[in-house]
Amino acid sequence: MNSPNAIPSATVILPYVLREKAGNHKSIMVAGSTIREIIDALDHDYPGLGFNLCYETGELRPYVNIFLDRENIRYLQGLDTPIQMGATIYILQSVAGGCS
Repeated sequence: MNSPNAIPSATVILPYVLREKAGNHKSIMVAGSTIREIIDALDHDYPGLGFNLCYETGELRPYVNIFLDRENIRYLQGLDTPIQMGATIYILQSVAGGCS
């Protein structure tokens, strides 16, 4: 049984373009109570990774989408969305393009 004060851990699935910055890992186990804490932990373990996700102000970059168990955090509580133990977080970068 988990302690009520235990910090939840989640599996973070990284997009291909960020894997090199994270030791070529496809997924990483990270502890944090919110999406913001998860990003801070990722940046701590892999310096500079947080810069690819958030501006210096701490706001999520517009081309980055983060899903918590299939729900876009932009429609939840944003970076303050709470994490449950065993959650899966998907980080996706928008793909832009068009026809010429």
